[in-house]
Amino acid sequence: MEIFTLTITLASIFTILFAVKTYFPYFWMDVRYFCELLQIILKFLSRRRRTPCFFVVDRFLEQTATHPDRLFIVFENERYTFAQTDKRSNQFAQALQSQPGYVAGDTVALFMGNEPAFLFTWLALAKLGSPSALLNYNIRSKSLLHSFNCSGATVLIAAPELREAVEDVLPSLTQQGVTVLLMTDHCSTPGILSFTEKVNAALDSPIPCSVRSNVTLKSPASFIYTSGTTGLPKAAVVNQMRLLSSLAVLSSSGVSSKDVLYLNLPLYHTAGFIIGFIGSIDTGSTIVLRRKFSASQFWDDCRKHNVTVIQYIGEVMRYLCSVPMRENDKDHKVRLAIGNGIRAEVWREFIRRFGNVQIREFYASTEGNVGFVNYAGKIGAIGRVNFIHAKLFPFVLIQYDTERDEPVRSPDGLCVQARKGETGLLVSKITDFAPFEGYAQNEEQTERKRLRNVLKKGDLYFNSGDLMRIDHDNFIYFQDRVGDTFRWKGENVATTEVSDILTMWDCIKEANVYGVSVPGHEGRIGMAAVTLKEDTHFDGRKLYSHVTEYLPSYARPRFIRIQAVEVTGTFKQMKVKLVGQGFDLGLIQDPLFILDDREKSYVTMTTEIYNSIISGNMKL
Repeated sequence: MEIFTLTITLASIFTILFAVKTYFPYFWMDVRYFCELLQIILKFLSRRRRTPCFFVVDRFLEQTATHPDRLFIVFENERYTFAQTDKRSNQFAQALQSQPGYVAGDTVALFMGNEPAFLFTWLALAKLGSPSALLNYNIRSKSLLHSFNCSGATVLIAAPELREAVEDVLPSLTQQGVTVLLMTDHCSTPGILSFTEKVNAALDSPIPCSVRSNVTLKSPASFIYTSGTTGLPKAAVVNQMRLLSSLAVLSSSGVSSKDVLYLNLPLYHTAGFIIGFIGSIDTGSTIVLRRKFSASQFWDDCRKHNVTVIQYIGEVMRYLCSVPMRENDKDHKVRLAIGNGIRAEVWREFIRRFGNVQIREFYASTEGNVGFVNYAGKIGAIGRVNFIHAKLFPFVLIQYDTERDEPVRSPDGLCVQARKGETGLLVSKITDFAPFEGYAQNEEQTERKRLRNVLKKGDLYFNSGDLMRIDHDNFIYFQDRVGDTFRWKGENVATTEVSDILTMWDCIKEANVYGVSVPGHEGRIGMAAVTLKEDTHFDGRKLYSHVTEYLPSYARPRFIRIQAVEVTGTFKQMKVKLVGQGFDLGLIQDPLFILDDREKSYVTMTTEIYNSIISGNMKL
């Protein structure tokens, strides 16, 4: 009888396991994710309850105290342990405190590329209780000044190679009484102070915790810039609590102190700063820091430094797959790639060519309050949705009218939910657990990202601006961006900003800017349909000079189409037709020009150039 009972029990267990595997193939992955999510939440809540307040810089100090000799930063021929990083950041903090016009707690803007000084300065500011504004080193002139001003910073610290960009806006900074520091031993420009010599001469004694005693979890930690749906760059507020919750971004993916992370994405971006830098502080991993991404040197760097974890955006993976094949393509120790934006075909090609590297695709935005993780490894998906995740971070996909550029609403004024399998706009409920902090000194743009009366009267949601689709297996897929924005070279480009810059030029009356698809390229490249003022003619060389002065390379319209801008009956610029025609000479009768960096001009678009782009021989 006992044997019979045991047999029945075992048979039942095997039947249940078989049924689960057959009908619920992702069940155990979901369970594992739930457990990981629970651990993350419990650790975050434990840190949040600590007194005095526990911040990211305190986690760094814990790592330094526990593992002082562990290698933390590798940059070219330089090496820094946790202890050396701690002491160097102390020198930065001591030197900054001696600067006139700076008081601990003041916001400081960082205008520099990927280098150890960026990391030292950020840690120094964190020790002093000062928020940091992470300026995009590609921006110039109006955008640079705007980005600096909206952070409320009183000090600007810049890299020496960005001196000319600083000098362009120096009169305005001087007028505002801003302290401008250049990371060099000597600077002859009046109004700019050299800072490196002061850092080298400073003591490396610790900064007392009392200096940041006024900082709370709701205080801003950093300002990270994003080009949203309209206008100039906006400073998304990342407060101390949000940064603290971000500590687990790498550890939740299985990264540990034994790992070596390759960081080549810009530190002014969320991906490079929060995932690469902040995440490594929690895990105690070694960061191999590179100034810029290089497809040709990527794997050689990984082999040289025994890299085990890499970061990516979609373009990175495509570039890696496009370089000539080598016999040693699979000869590396990389086991994990973390990022977003990889297309399904690139995902498959990457694994085929470079071996069994785990791809950890995710979705998140700098200012957003919801994210997804593709923990199941489903090719093409940005994440997986489930009941528990939806309870913690309530979200919904709603129907969206792309021509009217607004959510579809029912007669009662509420939004209409998209059905499963149908594309819809991702909106996430704003709660105490999932807040939306908004943009610094920009209430208008903050309000534009708030969506009211979504599922019931009086509710409040964050408008992601992203169109998504959820399949019947509960995997979620990115479809497109909405509104006046497109993404190119890993950067969001606000069309309104580009239009404003174009119409500053003497000859252009109106400019309709939009993104168009290019075969073999991720995202959309910039294009503008412009109308010229009366009695003027198009000068490609002068327009090239204008856009290169005011816009970073990724935001410059690659194609210029001269025509009368089409306007809808509601006076909105109609872009659907223009986007559909793209830069296809077979569909366009208007004069069409393409940006040529070698000629430093916009030159006439020819059939030969068009065919070269379509065939992939010409890279944009």
